[in-house]
Amino acid sequence: MSRPVSRVLTLLELLQAGGVRTVAELAERLGVAERTVRRYVDHLVDLDVPVESVRGRYGGYRLAPGHRMPPLMLSDDEALAVLLGLVAGRRTGITAAAGTAGETAAAKVRRVLPERLRHRLDAVLDSLTFTAAPAGSAAPEAAVLLPVADAVRHHRPLAIRYTGGRGGSGERTVYPYGLVAHAGRWYVTGRDLSVGADRTFRLDRIDGARVLPGTFEPPPGPGPAERVLTALATAPYRHEVTVRVRGTAEEIRALLPGSVAVVADADGEGEGEGEGEGGGWCRVEIRAERLDWLPGLLASLDRPFAVERPDELRGLVADLAGRLMDAARGTPPPRD
Repeated sequence: MSRPVSRVLTLLELLQAGGVRTVAELAERLGVAERTVRRYVDHLVDLDVPVESVRGRYGGYRLAPGHRMPPLMLSDDEALAVLLGLVAGRRTGITAAAGTAGETAAAKVRRVLPERLRHRLDAVLDSLTFTAAPAGSAAPEAAVLLPVADAVRHHRPLAIRYTGGRGGSGERTVYPYGLVAHAGRWYVTGRDLSVGADRTFRLDRIDGARVLPGTFEPPPGPGPAERVLTALATAPYRHEVTVRVRGTAEEIRALLPGSVAVVADADGEGEGEGEGEGGGWCRVEIRAERLDWLPGLLASLDRPFAVERPDELRGLVADLAGRLMDAARGTPPPRD
C-alpha cells in the first residue's frame, strides 16, 4: 500500500473515533502539513465518505452522524489485540458478553480480515493455552452491565433487583461509585440508600437495573477497587483471625491479597525492634470459613508472626511445624 493511501486510511480511522478533530491535530498524527490534511479529506469526499467541515475556534473535521462505515480495517497488531482480548476474556470469565456473543464477535472480526492475516492469527489462537480456568459464575448480561456502567459514569442513581447470598431478594436504590472485575466476577460498589451504608453487589445476582433521574456526588476516599477488596476481606465468615506479622504494612500487603486480609500497623508495637528486618509489627485480620489453609499461608510469608486468635489456629500452626520438622529429620524413601 502506497504511503499517501495509507495515510488517507489512517485519517479515516481517526475520524471514525468520533468527535471533531482539528486540522493541526490531524496533521500532527499523520506527520504531514495541514494543507496535505485538507487534500486527504478531499480524497475521502471523492470516495463518498461524508466528512463535514466544522467552523469556529474549535473547528475541524468530523464524520456525518449516522454514517455507516466500510468494513473493518485493522493492522496485524490491532487484529491480534482484538482477538486475543475476546478469547482471553471468554476463557477467564471476564468478558461481559453473554452466551455465544464473544464467539460470534470474534468470528465477525475474522471474516473481514485478509486471508493471510486470518491464517496467521488462527495459528496463534490454536496454539494458545491458558493456565487460569474459566470462572464458575456467568458473566454479567449486557442488559445489566450497560445501565450500571452508564449510572457510574454519569453519577446517576440506580434501581436494581438484587438477590443476596442467602436467597433474599428485593429492590434496592444505589448510588454507584464504580465497576470492578475481580477473580472472574463483576461487582458494583456504592451507597445502598435502603440501609444508608456502602455496599458491594455482584452483577450476576442483579436481575434488572435501570438508571433513575437525578445525580449524586461520589464521596472522597478509596477507589472502587479498594472498596471491593475491603468488602470481600471484611465479609462475615465463621472464623475471625488476628495475627501479628513482623514488617511494614506495605511489605505485608504485597504478600497477602487485599481480598483476603486487612493489614494495619500494630499501634507502634515493636517499633525500633529488628531494624533492618522489616521494622516493627503489623496486625493482620482475616475472615475465613476454614482454618486449615492458614498455617501454610502464614509460613509462606517467611516472616516472624504470632497468632492472637483463635486458639484453634495456634494448634494447627504447631501441627504444621511438627510435620515440617519430621520431614526435615526423616530419611527420604529409597528409589525404585
